[in-house]
Amino acid sequence: MSISDLLVKTSLDGDLEKIVEKVINSERISCDDALVLYQKADLNLVGMLANHIKTKKYGTDVFFNKNIHIEPSNVCVHKCKFCSYYREPGAPGFWEYSLNEIEQKLRTIPSESLTEVHIVGGCHPTRKLDYYCDLLSLTKKILPHVFIKAFTAVEIEYMAQLNNMSNSEVLDKLKQSGLDAMPGGGAEIFDEELRAKICPLKTKSADWLSIHRMAHQKGISTNATILYGHLESYEQRIDHMNRLRTLQDETQGFNAYIPLKYKKEHNALGIARELPWTEDLKNFSISRIFLDNIPHLKVY
Repeated sequence: MSISDLLVKTSLDGDLEKIVEKVINSERISCDDALVLYQKADLNLVGMLANHIKTKKYGTDVFFNKNIHIEPSNVCVHKCKFCSYYREPGAPGFWEYSLNEIEQKLRTIPSESLTEVHIVGGCHPTRKLDYYCDLLSLTKKILPHVFIKAFTAVEIEYMAQLNNMSNSEVLDKLKQSGLDAMPGGGAEIFDEELRAKICPLKTKSADWLSIHRMAHQKGISTNATILYGHLESYEQRIDHMNRLRTLQDETQGFNAYIPLKYKKEHNALGIARELPWTEDLKNFSISRIFLDNIPHLKVY
């Protein structure tokens, strides 16, 4: 059944019927519409709507990059309750790579096999900005043709604090050293009350958005993420997406939106269950429908 046949051949709730008409007519859905989709629509419907939007944009094309992840250290000052990644210095499983160690890793990768280097890590308590600028310069020297996507807004903010600099100054230094784009990590969930429960020490929601706005204004494109499947409500997911959509209307700087699923193992949040795959697909579909101004929906 085509998307246009839905109104003819399927008996839909009146609210759902209006949303389908909006999608067919390429009209923006509201936050209330998104809540209706989460609460009332089945997976088949949101999947068809999302696929209609995707094929209208890109036909049957899908997109990939060939990248390597460089993670300088998993030592981090923030200790978020949902995080299974960070370690204390010296604890079992911790690492902090030197520039020489990272150079050895970069030189083992055939340069023609890469289009991107992705660099993220913990907010290390003692490493200064020079380390990260040298890392970017080193990467560009070894792989001059690759696109460097590096450092979340959380890392940018911490670099600024540790070096007694402004966020703007840090972004300028990193761009001069070879930064092409930023990943979207650290967004987690923007609802302030919930954010205070799951990552109280991390960058505030408004500051995360401000740093991305600043990056866009400097010609640094970025991605955006959400962490879902923990304590958040549908309303909080929608609020998160709406803040991103509003900023994208202003800057057009987001390349992709990446829903990241909460994983229950090895963290302090203490949630015993994970969402089923049907909820993952529904969340991805509604993200595609709602975020009409962000070009790509990305999966890890």
